[in-house]
Amino acid sequence: MSRSVLVPVDGSPLSLYALRHALRAFPDAAVTVYHVVDLFEPDYSTDVESGYEPMIGSEAWYRTVDDATDQLFAEVDEVAADYDRSVTTESDIGEPARLILEYVTDEAIDHVVLGSHGRLAANRSLFGSVAETVVRRAPVPVTVVR
Repeated sequence: MSRSVLVPVDGSPLSLYALRHALRAFPDAAVTVYHVVDLFEPDYSTDVESGYEPMIGSEAWYRTVDDATDQLFAEVDEVAADYDRSVTTESDIGEPARLILEYVTDEAIDHVVLGSHGRLAANRSLFGSVAETVVRRAPVPVTVVR
């Protein structure tokens, strides 16, 4: 049985569904929700149109990222409350797949639960690039929710 579960989130409905799955499937585990802000590909949780507006590294950019992360984690806390659970939240800035894999190793995570992307076209890959990289390289079991 897993004692520590990592749930990477990007603010998408699918990542929050992965959180719900983790809370149901691992009722006794400590759940950590991890949000990585990608410098060049804004995710569902930010209102930033591109990685350059506002300028990366500027005070305005950090404020935008912090505000979006706070809003995402408030939603995460609401989901956890629906299951009468609490979660630990962590965030970072950088390349999501690499940082998720580092977090798994550095923090002794037993299991990862993450959402696949929501592409609908039959000719596209089943997983997003972050999910695929984590599945292929994680040293622990990974559950992909779609």
